[in-house]
Amino acid sequence: MTLDEIRNATQEELDQHEEELKRELFNLRFQKVISGGVENPMRVRHVRKEIARIKTVIRDRQIKK
Repeated sequence: MTLDEIRNATQEELDQHEEELKRELFNLRFQKVISGGVENPMRVRHVRKEIARIKTVIRDRQIKK
């Protein structure tokens, strides 16, 4: 998701997307430990950054209330 898509998403959509990303991050970490590596190591970084973007937008909305 781009930043504009994240900003325009509803709270429920953000929560759902964040939960999906957390599951993916868990799976990537699990795969790294079990198989000794990940197909795309940059995907871990990308997922972490996207989670941070979502959390930032959620926090920004809380502050604005």
